[in-house]
Amino acid sequence: MMASLRRYFISGLLFWLPIWATFVVIRFLVDILNNTISLLPHRYQPDVLLGFHIPGIGVIITLAVILLTGLMVANFIGRKLVGLWERIVSRIPLVRTVYTGVKQVLDTLFSPGGQSFRKVLLVEYPRPGLWSLAFQTGDGTQEVESAVSQGAMVSLFIPTTPNPTSGFLMLAPRSKVIELKMSVEQALKYVISLGVVQPEHAVKKK
Repeated sequence: MMASLRRYFISGLLFWLPIWATFVVIRFLVDILNNTISLLPHRYQPDVLLGFHIPGIGVIITLAVILLTGLMVANFIGRKLVGLWERIVSRIPLVRTVYTGVKQVLDTLFSPGGQSFRKVLLVEYPRPGLWSLAFQTGDGTQEVESAVSQGAMVSLFIPTTPNPTSGFLMLAPRSKVIELKMSVEQALKYVISLGVVQPEHAVKKK
């Protein structure tokens, strides 16, 4: 009796937890987009201008602003304005450090030809004989390669589990890492699930 109840409870939990987690993430993103209109002066906010509240109006306005901004900066005049803006920002001591760092990371991650987070690696960590999944973030610098004298190096990110947004940046010789065939999405699922959800091609047939 207790074994059956336990099995039913776990089955129900496995059904509802993904739904709840999906709802929480979507709700979080919607709240962020919806709250961006609070940055506007009070008299210019949609609720004040229209005289009534429209659910989700902040999301619609934010997405529209992002699309229009992308349309503007993608043309010749827009690129010139962005260049002017970046020259202004580069003259502000603290702001330029944060702005430039974030922009370089985003440019690297979203660059069509970039290799950041495109490859899943297997690396011996935290000690020989123990292996961890990692994502290649780039190549090692010439200074690092000259300092360690171990040939070509790669920079990699080892995520923690079950929260893959934190982790460790490592530099390792290219010859010491193993490139896997699994996709980044499959590797993230494997990390988040504590190794329970295995890539499809890795599941052994019984």
